[in-house]
Amino acid sequence: MRLIETVPFSTVLEVYRGDHPVDRPHASNTNQDGEDVLRMADHLLGTWHRVLLSREEVLGVVLPWHLSEGGGRVLVPRSGRTVGEAADLVREGGARMRAANPVCSDKLALFREAPMTPVYLSTVPVPHPDYSDLETRTGLIHLDGLHRTVAWALSDRLPEDERTEAFVADTPDTAPPGAPRTGTV
Repeated sequence: MRLIETVPFSTVLEVYRGDHPVDRPHASNTNQDGEDVLRMADHLLGTWHRVLLSREEVLGVVLPWHLSEGGGRVLVPRSGRTVGEAADLVREGGARMRAANPVCSDKLALFREAPMTPVYLSTVPVPHPDYSDLETRTGLIHLDGLHRTVAWALSDRLPEDERTEAFVADTPDTAPPGAPRTGTV
């Protein structure tokens, strides 16, 4: 992970709203839910970083529970699943997965070719029911970008080097100047 800069939450919201308007007309628009989760992360952690992630880092992002947009097959169980594991599940499920989860499948198809936009992560789960049973409690935890990251993994759009932009909510660095960094970013 390459740290680009520390940014205020107002910048995070500005970028998020630019890419994910609440009033965008599409099936199952969850952009307001996404903004709400970003606010939870800001309240919990208070510091944001703009970073670049490698392919392996994106594939290792932990996703919270996701019922595939109300579909018939769970994409991510309550215990969590990584982006890479979710992509493998979609690949293995093929036509049955698409038929059981049409809205989720449509979003995955859209994001396979749509421009890549930043994803939003945290270093710990936020206090939300979808995150309460995650087995992984630290690392890179998804806040917004589930369909994008899974679609990028499915379409092999994740570069090996650090080029996938993300905003990460993280604990403040409390080390004195010159001391090794204690935060996780």
